[in-house]
Amino acid sequence: MASPNNQICRIIFACLFIFQCHSSSSDLDDRVSVSLYYESLCPYCANFIVNQLVKLFVTDLGSIVNLRLIPWGNTQTAPNNAWICQHGPDECLLDVVQACAINVWPNQEMHFRLVYCIERLQVENRHGEWNSCFAATGLSELPVRDCFNNGVGIRIEQGYGDETASLNPPHRFVPWVLVNNQPLQEDYDNFEAYICRAYKGNRIPQACQSLPVEANMVKTSSYTPQVCFRE
Repeated sequence: MASPNNQICRIIFACLFIFQCHSSSSDLDDRVSVSLYYESLCPYCANFIVNQLVKLFVTDLGSIVNLRLIPWGNTQTAPNNAWICQHGPDECLLDVVQACAINVWPNQEMHFRLVYCIERLQVENRHGEWNSCFAATGLSELPVRDCFNNGVGIRIEQGYGDETASLNPPHRFVPWVLVNNQPLQEDYDNFEAYICRAYKGNRIPQACQSLPVEANMVKTSSYTPQVCFRE
């Protein structure tokens, strides 16, 4: 019998396929660029991916988005060039695994399957079971394992580190979301409204019709962002 996590993943992936197949090549030039800088074991990153970012794939909003995932986050580099991941060695490992998935399957719908599955396990405090995500998603473990073992994943991940370090303004926490290269800062949870406002094409997604026209950049003094701050 399939586990609840596998069943949920299959439902998500079925929805993903249905909505994403409606995008045509003529719409690609109008797509809004969305970049997520994150780390795999930050609970707020996991929550954002599983409960919010996934809306790109289970509604038609993803049809107007070019999504980039950059798994590095608040990782630091020691004087000996070793990585110090904010949530320990498991996070370093899973950041590289996800970097390999992004490289192996450039198609955003495909690599998001594995990222979503791993981050869902993190939300459930079961990230140690991440290997089960290959069976759950139907993706092959072999190319990711090869990427990890032959050092390609390390080089990709270091590139993500260099990219994260060059952000202007610098990121202050994760999840750090950019829409058309503009950081949303603490308002990242309103990313859908920013996407809809930034879209200049003719095919307005139904998902945009139920969102406010203006995103809210003003937070009250009592607002506490759900983020992992840089140490």
